[in-house]
Amino acid sequence: MILETLRIALRSMASNKLRTFLSMLGIIIGVAAVIAIVSIGTGARGEVTSQIANLGSNTININPGVQRGEGGRISRPYTDIFTLALGENIQKYSPAVQSLVPIGQGTGLLITGSTNVRATVVGTAPDYTAINDYYPAGGRFLQEEDLEQNSNVIILGSEVAEDLFGDRDPLGRTVRLSYGNRTHIFTVFGVMEEKSQGLAGNFNAQVYIPITTFMQKVANTRYVDSYMAQAGSSADAKIAVGQIEYFLTQSLGGSDRFRLLSQDQILEVIDQVTNTLNIMLGGIAGISLLVGGIGIMNIMLVSVTERTREIGIRKALGAKRRHIMRQFLIEALSLGGIGGVVGIVFGRLGAGAIARFGGWAPVVSIVSVLLALGFALLVGLFFGIYPAYKASRLDPVKALSYE
Repeated sequence: MILETLRIALRSMASNKLRTFLSMLGIIIGVAAVIAIVSIGTGARGEVTSQIANLGSNTININPGVQRGEGGRISRPYTDIFTLALGENIQKYSPAVQSLVPIGQGTGLLITGSTNVRATVVGTAPDYTAINDYYPAGGRFLQEEDLEQNSNVIILGSEVAEDLFGDRDPLGRTVRLSYGNRTHIFTVFGVMEEKSQGLAGNFNAQVYIPITTFMQKVANTRYVDSYMAQAGSSADAKIAVGQIEYFLTQSLGGSDRFRLLSQDQILEVIDQVTNTLNIMLGGIAGISLLVGGIGIMNIMLVSVTERTREIGIRKALGAKRRHIMRQFLIEALSLGGIGGVVGIVFGRLGAGAIARFGGWAPVVSIVSVLLALGFALLVGLFFGIYPAYKASRLDPVKALSYE
């Protein structure tokens, strides 16, 4: 009986192809939108997460706070609070911090022969590579001896090395660094591997020198710009943040003099933003499904009117109310189900196209597909109940005499 009813429903839909398609259009659009939105949200979140992971696992950035502007004074960051000794104490009194490096940063002009390149000059320490998961492709990185001796050692990012030397081997060659009003001679001891650009900027366009050399010779300062710390594990990251915050609050006299930003905090913000966007866009897609449901109800009511005599004949031949109701409910479910399947196909195609444009791998989960299809069937069932009920309540005598 159910298979026969399904065949009748499909024949009825096939006899009015255009009307059937238009009644399913809202379901198709809604399901396609749900699939595409979930896929885009998942793919974009994965891409951003990979960029954050590119900064180094369990990384905590420690930056100066911002002074409040008062009495005509302009608000600006603190520049005279972070020292090398303070960084050593942070690591000493924060057991969850596995490693910490100071960062001094500025822009300089690198010159070799007739070629010059403007690059970001980063003064740092040997653990910089481990924290950022970023290592030399040739030569070596900074060593403790370089910091102790204030050596004029420079490590080039891959982009800077190519711009300065082209196909020539940079190792052992000298470059002039023009920074401010001074020029210094540095020897190239390493070239870093190529690293994709992430939230921390373009690593490939940076050069690296010992932090002591940067402070005493290049920038002529007693202070560093920031610190980068790394917890022993992802589970220790929040503990490390709490320990650092407590120590700096006690040492600097207030929490407004510094700012902490960990990888976990960035991921939490991203999750909140993407979840909010998914809910908002999912609501819009849900409205499309409801509109599609109204279209199904409308077409089913028209179908009931057109097939009044057919319903009367079926009742005269012994069909009960439940048989008539089941027939029209199966038709409504068929409209919702077929529209859902077509919407899934279009949603996958749309998600793939947008993923290629955005540069990330398309992600279509089986859960989102099943939820979208289930909701399409539920919409078809819900909006098919009233037309089915109306058909089942028809008086067979009046139905047979209907013109």
